[in-house]
Amino acid sequence: MTERTRQYFTFSSESRFDDRGSHGHAHPITERVNPHSRPIVSYYFPKGVGEQHYGEHHPMKPHRLTLTNALVFGYGLDKQIHHIYSPRAATQEELVAYHDSDYIDFLSRVTPQNQGEMKNMIDNFNCVEDCPIFSDMYDFCRLYAGGSLAAARKLCSGTTDIAINWSGGLHHAKKAEASGFCYVNDIVLAILEMLRYYPRVLYIDIDIHHGDGVEHAFYHSNRVMTVSFHKYTGDFFPGTGKLDDNGTGLGKHFCLNVPLQDGVDDDMYLTLFKTVIDDAVTAFRPSAIVLQCGADSLGCDRLGAFNLSIAAHGECVNFVRKYNVPLLVLGGGGYTIKNVSRCWTYETAVLVGADIPDELPQTIYDPFFRDSQWKLHPPITGKVDNLNTAASLQRISIGIRNKLRYLQGAPSVQMQEIPPELATWLENEERSKEEKDEEKGTAKAGERREDRSMARNEFFDGDGDMDQDDVGSVAAPKARGAAAGKRARGGKRGKGRGRGGPRVSTSKSSLKEIQEGEDDEPATPETPTASSTLADGGQDQSQTETERQEDQEGPQDGQEGREADMDTS
Repeated sequence: MTERTRQYFTFSSESRFDDRGSHGHAHPITERVNPHSRPIVSYYFPKGVGEQHYGEHHPMKPHRLTLTNALVFGYGLDKQIHHIYSPRAATQEELVAYHDSDYIDFLSRVTPQNQGEMKNMIDNFNCVEDCPIFSDMYDFCRLYAGGSLAAARKLCSGTTDIAINWSGGLHHAKKAEASGFCYVNDIVLAILEMLRYYPRVLYIDIDIHHGDGVEHAFYHSNRVMTVSFHKYTGDFFPGTGKLDDNGTGLGKHFCLNVPLQDGVDDDMYLTLFKTVIDDAVTAFRPSAIVLQCGADSLGCDRLGAFNLSIAAHGECVNFVRKYNVPLLVLGGGGYTIKNVSRCWTYETAVLVGADIPDELPQTIYDPFFRDSQWKLHPPITGKVDNLNTAASLQRISIGIRNKLRYLQGAPSVQMQEIPPELATWLENEERSKEEKDEEKGTAKAGERREDRSMARNEFFDGDGDMDQDDVGSVAAPKARGAAAGKRARGGKRGKGRGRGGPRVSTSKSSLKEIQEGEDDEPATPETPTASSTLADGGQDQSQTETERQEDQEGPQDGQEGREADMDTS
């Protein structure tokens, strides 16, 4: 090829791009998001997670994640996302925070080559048929679980408002058993991480299959409310999720199930969804929300039987977003991969507040969308008869409200002292620099490029700025100190561990107080001020005799003393 020929040859001239003829294509967004113009969104895409393969005839195709990512970047939505991360894989220690160590050890050792020698263990852990053994299976589990854990930590640190991990959301995995294409339950791991900081977490599941693994994990807890919208006939996988399932013990009435029949349409689904979620949020007052966005509830799904459009599925996400509560958004099911990638791309746009056209952008995956003429919202509804009635949906709505009446207010979380021996052990625990940074909310989490936005509240307003280093003994404003205390988590990682401070992170206050930073957790400024030292019963060596006298004489006399001192100097 000559130099002149090479000059006119472009990548878009490759045959892998379809000639759309009269059909247009979306032009990517070029304007970058203003860091302070909207809620901060973090996007997690573990490197290599879309390259895994369950098997030739298996309906689960991780390649849908690669398609989704291509469309997200093709639309230019990466310019509208504040932070994009390629997080590290979860460690074995992190996975056993919920799963049995024997089960995780089995996942780490089994391969297609040695599965014949481990047949008994494969049967015991249910790694058959739906959950086959495939190459790099354990690495795949670690990747998607690592994304959800990193997203949860970023939410807890207060450095993001919405975290997205489309590779996560595998809600069927049990403590010591694979189930429904799911090996590791990243949702449970993420919620456990969030419970270290948030008093109450609301879990919402819009997959067509019941979120049985998450429900089972928190069936006895009143700090997690699970709400699952799913198809229920008694024999449809996983066969659980009746309206009458309530939870038990402390978790009684904190388990909500919305069982639906084939063919539910947009209007019915959205009316019921908004009613149930609004009632649940009002009664439970969550301090954080986890939303599983399984796309097998869309019409025309390979394993589904609902009639939802991509727009209606996205409206559920938008409705939850508007509560302005810290939000973790995860993937899940979805087996017609071209529709799954469209759906999650559209919902990414919804979460960042961007409008994108119906025409798809040009990518190397154009052939996947040729039959629908490269549209974001193809006609996928009305293919299945609607077996739901207005009366059946009203019965479900009334049943949910009756359950919520038993809550009698959102549960509070008591403050608990950490035993001295445990506190010493926590202080001496060896942690990597990356783990310490994650706890402080400053971790880079393995992202492949620098964050675009400047950290909030990090501005210098001149000589009058009270946050400069040379203000002497003047204490920083209380509001800023409280915010700093909230951002620096100080939590420890690992199974059964508490926070590094003298108290476990819990709060008796209301959701409003939590959002305003008025929780019971004490802030821990790096340099204690004179007032904080005295409040603890100590004596500040830098305090002058005049200042000690001011403390005894009261505020008015103290002010006169300061003026006299200034005149003397």
